[in-house]
Amino acid sequence: MARVSITDGNLVVEVEGSHRLWALKSRIEIPLGNVRGATFDPGIVHGFKGFKLLGTQVPGVITAGTFRSDGDRIFWDVRNPAGAIVIELADETYTRLIIEVADPRAAVDLIEQARRPV
Repeated sequence: MARVSITDGNLVVEVEGSHRLWALKSRIEIPLGNVRGATFDPGIVHGFKGFKLLGTQVPGVITAGTFRSDGDRIFWDVRNPAGAIVIELADETYTRLIIEVADPRAAVDLIEQARRPV
């Protein structure tokens, strides 16, 4: 599972607990200007995840780490599909972050509100 926050104009994703080991990453920080949007999408886990570059994939159990699909790098950290959100990025190492959070609707709202101009 991951925790999402906004700090100093950046989206911060902190991978928590044993997921750090499975994903081989503990933190991702992205400038808000490079965040294209976020959606709640529990069904995304049923599609093709891509080819694992680093991390862990046990079908039906966990997908965590860096994957490549159609030339894009995608970061996954999902064990429970009910908490899955997708964060679309531009001009970053990853094209997408697909992560599990405790409250997906609140995380999407936080990201979308932070992206809006004041």
